[in-house]
Amino acid sequence: MSVFSPIPLGQRIPGSPHSVACSLPTLHDIVGYEEGRPETTRHIASGYPRFVVHSHAKLLCEYLGRRPELAGRSLWLVTSSAMATALAGHLGRSRPAHAAVFRVDGLDGVAHTDTPELNARGKVFLQHLGGFLSSRAAEDHLVRLGVLPAAAREKLFAGDATAEIKRVLRTVYAAGDADLLLAPSGMNALHAAFRAIGTLQAPRGRTAWVQLGWLYLDSIALLKKFTPDPARDYLRHGDVTDLAGLEKLFVTHGARIAGLVIEAPTNPLIQTPDVAAVVALARRHGARVILDPAISSPFNVDLLPHADLVAQSLTKYTAHEGDVIAGAVVVNPTGPDADELRRLAADNLEPVHPRDLARLAAQIGATAEIVARMNASTMKVAAFLESHPGVQQVWWSLQPATRVNYLKVARTPESVGGIISFTLKGPLAKFYDAVRLPKGPSFGMTTTLISPFIYLAHYDLVTSEAGRAELAAHGLSPDLLRLSIGTEPVDDIMACLAEALA
Repeated sequence: MSVFSPIPLGQRIPGSPHSVACSLPTLHDIVGYEEGRPETTRHIASGYPRFVVHSHAKLLCEYLGRRPELAGRSLWLVTSSAMATALAGHLGRSRPAHAAVFRVDGLDGVAHTDTPELNARGKVFLQHLGGFLSSRAAEDHLVRLGVLPAAAREKLFAGDATAEIKRVLRTVYAAGDADLLLAPSGMNALHAAFRAIGTLQAPRGRTAWVQLGWLYLDSIALLKKFTPDPARDYLRHGDVTDLAGLEKLFVTHGARIAGLVIEAPTNPLIQTPDVAAVVALARRHGARVILDPAISSPFNVDLLPHADLVAQSLTKYTAHEGDVIAGAVVVNPTGPDADELRRLAADNLEPVHPRDLARLAAQIGATAEIVARMNASTMKVAAFLESHPGVQQVWWSLQPATRVNYLKVARTPESVGGIISFTLKGPLAKFYDAVRLPKGPSFGMTTTLISPFIYLAHYDLVTSEAGRAELAAHGLSPDLLRLSIGTEPVDDIMACLAEALA
């Protein structure tokens, strides 16, 4: 009997009110979710926290909207007064936006004219910067206000949660507590790192940023939208293995390059550059480097010695039960400008809600064991997919093209991470609808998850001719599937895949 059973549309995965994933069991559901079709969205009470406003936050906005000064306005609840000020500035305080910062009942937010355009702009801004009030913070406020009787029961760390999280992170980072800076999400960590290096480098005449390879959706957006002059300062180098081409880019633009953002490995093609060689090139030209280990986790790859700043999601692998969103910036204490970057990164980070820290601390201690189990299963599943006649192509950390580069930063040869991407020789919908694995966004959970990643992350590109051409130019198929291996019996995972591939 398989451990896997169908999960209805919109059901939270793994089931906590604070789950970071929700079930999207068919390709039709994926399209309905992306297009905002009511027949799909009415089933979805929560989803990945930076993309779906949580039902607790919506309820809290409804409660606050009864106040005369907020009635009839769109409300956003955010992580701090600084984030509220930033959002209001982005939306515009003059008419027609008329965005205004408010602080009510200990909550920071922005109220603005209720229009679809402004609602979309506000949501995307908070998505990119990781500025949404967390679901636990919203729940705690609802309890305090008497709207909810009590918070959902869950296991919390009883002691100093921050100290526990940093204790575990010190087992994989050669850094002190002052170098380990916690954030409410991985994107907020990346934004803080980006701002820190940008502030440091701007007086030196360095404002340009380099994107190496195809990055995660919001990482690309950060560089495209928040460099001082994106038309001039957003530089892209698509091939992570093309060191000679990258060197030419530095020869042309090196004097004004502030930094590089590098995922090692990348998401979703799981490609790894020669990190040491790229960083040496950046150092010669005075650029600083942000490294992101999210796809494999810092328990598998050792990136800090090469980075100025590591920006990582703690939602993945460390919060492996799938019910916390958090992140961290880690400062390389031996890097140039370490003291200044430590201060600047801290200044740009948003606060983390205490109960999110307590929940993360309750599970982070098991990360090394969980990751080891995922690694072992991933090696078996990758071999299975590579040998299956129904599979077109497989990408994982030990794929031939970048295997050597990955092993240079891997902690052990078995430290492969839990992610595999692949394409099929047959129709995507037939396989996706049939496979009995849990289906939804996110990764690095004890629950196995599969998703048509490009549909979820880049639906605008999937649905246009120009977009598909752009994807193809970067080696991305619209039908790429991303599989996150959990801790269920590996034979059950492979049996589900084999059944759907038959």
